[in-house]
Amino acid sequence: MTAIAGKRIWLTGASSGIGLSLAEQLAAAGAELILSARRESLLNDLQQRLPHSERHRVLALDLSDPEQALVTAQAAQLGQIDILINNAGVSQRSWVIDTELAVYRQLMEVDYLAVVALTKWVLPEMLARGEGHIVTVSSVAGKVGTKLRSGYAGAKYAVLGFMDCLRAEVSQQGVVCSSILPGFINTQVAHNALTGDGSQRGRADGDNASGMSADACAKQIIAAIQHNRDEVVIAKGMSKLAPLLQRFMPGTLRRIMAKRAVD
Repeated sequence: MTAIAGKRIWLTGASSGIGLSLAEQLAAAGAELILSARRESLLNDLQQRLPHSERHRVLALDLSDPEQALVTAQAAQLGQIDILINNAGVSQRSWVIDTELAVYRQLMEVDYLAVVALTKWVLPEMLARGEGHIVTVSSVAGKVGTKLRSGYAGAKYAVLGFMDCLRAEVSQQGVVCSSILPGFINTQVAHNALTGDGSQRGRADGDNASGMSADACAKQIIAAIQHNRDEVVIAKGMSKLAPLLQRFMPGTLRRIMAKRAVD
């Protein structure tokens, strides 16, 4: 089992939701963290609250511009990264017919291309050492398409394909690739989701509000990292069942998704 204590872990999306719970639990387990998100003030506050705050480092990044994020990361001289956790992401709540192309582009930049960019940046050093771990938080939406999430699901499907290809390329060279598929998690994800014109939704939805806690989700993610899992679904209820239906009863699932009410 892979130890967490003493590992240098770069965690994106660290300031809220699943990322915040991951930061707290990883620090408690003895990891040395590089904390990334857009809002530096929140990251600084988080760093000071974590155990052994002097071990951790803040690196504010805007992953909607992956190329500029890489420039910032390169200038920061991060050094060896043992584990990269691509957790940052943005969701969506809008009908296809109402969604501007720019919104689809932003979802792909944050949820897909930023993952590719950061992964490619840390990968050469991991391969040179013959060890390392790339963890990407995708979504059950990367397996099952639902209403109002066409751009989000598209990006999450893409990132799972990227991780599958990467795993096939590097698994014999000591680098582990883990894809994490959370279902409905009780965070601010729906509040922050993009609407058709790119504005934030600003309110919860019933699915996420009744979902698993971020702390429980983070605990399972850390267990998946420790056990070098290739892919794991972290969910309850329908969001846990849906990937199984997609595999074994896809027609039934499509009918359920078409009839399912949304808010």
